[in-house]
Amino acid sequence: MTRATPLPSPTLRVADIRKRYGALDVLRGVDLSPAAGRVTAVLGPNGAGKTTLLKTILGLVRPDHGEVLIDGAAAGTDASVRHAIGYMPQLPRFPGNLTPRELTSMLDDLRAFRGVPDEELVEAFGLAPEYDKPIRALSGGTRQKVNAALAFRYRAPILVLDEPTASLDPVAARVLKEKVRRERAEGRMVLLTSHDLGQVQALADDIVLLLDGRVAFRGSLTGLLTTTGQADLEGAIATLMQHDAPLPFDREEVA
Repeated sequence: MTRATPLPSPTLRVADIRKRYGALDVLRGVDLSPAAGRVTAVLGPNGAGKTTLLKTILGLVRPDHGEVLIDGAAAGTDASVRHAIGYMPQLPRFPGNLTPRELTSMLDDLRAFRGVPDEELVEAFGLAPEYDKPIRALSGGTRQKVNAALAFRYRAPILVLDEPTASLDPVAARVLKEKVRRERAEGRMVLLTSHDLGQVQALADDIVLLLDGRVAFRGSLTGLLTTTGQADLEGAIATLMQHDAPLPFDREEVA
């Protein structure tokens, strides 16, 4: 298996991000500095602002106030900044008439990618026989495997994974989780969202909980469990959501 030399540690700074849609305040002063070599889970109920936050980091949404800096450059202003991110959307909208091979070639061209691709997941998922079939002919689970393979293909220093194991069978989900752990060990920064709190507890080092567009907790998973006095993440999140005011951040783990 070919592995690239680990990349220099990326930096990501989300500073006082505010975003409103009409009369609705979706993000209200969000600050984050996820760490390289760690998995940060962004959690919250539906409508908490998770998707808007991820799209702001990706440069797909322009905030009304604040900034997102990736290695010191503003997200959304330079294509090279986007190339620092590998993105796995929850519901990819791939052109159904293309094959995965054609889609991969198109993305290579768009990124002007000349490096050594990471094809570990193509092999681990047994995707080779599917790569010359139209995407519309593939099952939902197979499309999600292609989605994952593309997110990791470019060895980006930052990985943003939105519900990464959705539609995956247990064996494929385990393969993907092990891949995430290896990428973390190589120093990559991983941000993920998931409604599967058991999966989050197995993978995440740090937790960011959004409630009504604000950060209710930001810190280590162990710090969250200690702060709430709970034994598992489900209980800890339930405790936080029952408080009218945010509990103290685990500041020892926050840059």
